[in-house]
Amino acid sequence: MNMKNLQRASIGLILALLGANAHPAQAQLSLTSPAIAPGAAIADEYACDGADRSPALAWSGAPESTKSFALIVDDPDAPRGTFIHWLAYNIPASETSLPAGVPQTAEIAGGGTNGINGFGHIGYNGPCPPPGKMHHYHFRLFALDSTLMPGDKPDADAVRSAMSGHVVANSELVGTFQR
Repeated sequence: MNMKNLQRASIGLILALLGANAHPAQAQLSLTSPAIAPGAAIADEYACDGADRSPALAWSGAPESTKSFALIVDDPDAPRGTFIHWLAYNIPASETSLPAGVPQTAEIAGGGTNGINGFGHIGYNGPCPPPGKMHHYHFRLFALDSTLMPGDKPDADAVRSAMSGHVVANSELVGTFQR
């Protein structure tokens, strides 16, 4: 098994473990974006060559036990392994969307917190792959039965660890980008 396949298998295992206590209504959670059709190209506006702003996202169908949401956006096709483009958590259960252009500040208007992405920045940084092959960007939304306390360095590892055992549903939207 090559390194990229091993990384994908590891991500799948992590997601399976995070959802091990998932609510039976898991399939009901739906994540959509007016800017990204499932499997379609992500516009330059949401990438490093454009405005590099986050796309609008909307969701529905969260289980009643949801206390907060977490969002992880990653690129498993990155040359050095899965790369985190956006990490947000403690989005209130009452929220059903994030607007386009969420500021790169720790606090998200309306509630929630932006974590540290793979660039070392707070908030969203969009697709920025090397020229060549197509990359797939996974927008993963997790409904949680608690709020998270990922510590003073809220990166993807800390948030995933804090999510363990608290995922009641999840949904995924995948867009593509190529330079």
